[in-house]
Amino acid sequence: MSAAEAKFAAALSTRPDLSAATAEACRVALEGLGVGEPADLALAFISPQYGDALAGLGAEIKRRTGAALLAGCTGESIVGGAREVEGEPALALWLARLPGVELVPMHLELEQTPEGGTIVGWSDRLPARWPESSGMLLLGEPFSFPAELLLERLNEDQPGVPVMGGMASGGWTAGQNRLFLDDQMFDSGALAIWLQGAVRLRSIVSQGCRPIGRHFVVTKAERNVIYELSGQPALKQLAEIFQTLSPEEQQLARSGLHVGSVINEYQESFARGDFLVRNVLGVDTSTGAIAIGDFVRVGQTVQFHLRDAASADEDLRELLAAAPTADAPPQSRGALLFTCNGRGTRLFETPHHDAGALQSALGDVPVAGFFAQGEAGPVGGKNFLHGFTASVALFEPVDASSIQPT
Repeated sequence: MSAAEAKFAAALSTRPDLSAATAEACRVALEGLGVGEPADLALAFISPQYGDALAGLGAEIKRRTGAALLAGCTGESIVGGAREVEGEPALALWLARLPGVELVPMHLELEQTPEGGTIVGWSDRLPARWPESSGMLLLGEPFSFPAELLLERLNEDQPGVPVMGGMASGGWTAGQNRLFLDDQMFDSGALAIWLQGAVRLRSIVSQGCRPIGRHFVVTKAERNVIYELSGQPALKQLAEIFQTLSPEEQQLARSGLHVGSVINEYQESFARGDFLVRNVLGVDTSTGAIAIGDFVRVGQTVQFHLRDAASADEDLRELLAAAPTADAPPQSRGALLFTCNGRGTRLFETPHHDAGALQSALGDVPVAGFFAQGEAGPVGGKNFLHGFTASVALFEPVDASSIQPT
């Protein structure tokens, strides 16, 4: 089979009864996939409101669709097409027919050893060195699985391979979120699907911020606390920038200030997409220090950022407009949207913002996803777990002659 035969479909059901929702979503998705071989991959994202009925979901979807592999998780809000269903029962189903693509599913868990925590559950089907044309989908349980540890390890061991996904949401404590793998259901760990072959996984990661002021070099820091920027107390440098802002921007700085750290210091200039953006957690007026939600090091280039609805809208739309698209019909491409549960109508005045922007930019591409409690995606060529981010995994067919052997 050729890469041109890759095909995707998606469906969304908001029926309050899970059996009816499953039947509707499977029927509509199968109609979209059309006649041919069964789906190689099915992904399901479902509201936790369905409760105990979730137990048989994986087996039922596989029975109805004939999909070779099913994975999914719960999400406090569900994305399907151009819609975002917030806080109400919903099931999104995404089907992919992927000829020429190898899929390796795994259930990963954290295991404590005398040397510390280690991640177990890796498949022996994985090659020692992953081709850069490969990719990984990740669905994690946020209270039990250290996604940052996994991503850090993969950045070191398999550089250049994108990891896209999100942490399940809707549960407030450990054991309340659900992960699905075929007919199994888990309340801990993470699901990972490694893929390689005639489909490329393209990443679009919108952190939703805009820079303010100028770049600084960190000249004194400890762990996540910045003491000095370019030889001056960090708070003093921030205060000088604050005075240059408009009243509206000053208000944003009081409630939505962030710091972006440059990923690749070897670049001659820095622009949107070159920074890993993290929250400002607090300031110490006695020392002039600023604490952020990540470790920093001396010599690192940083810049203050603001996040608001307008910035988040601009950032996502610019990234989508700049993303090259394959010369292929929409149904031979598919997209997954992992957007933060702090976005949606919590951030934007109108509903369906991220899903609508995605459809407007990409056309009638089958889309599904959920509001996550942490979104995985690469920035500056390295994978990170983000917050307040819209992370898009775009599946595109590739020329079979360009596929790297494993």
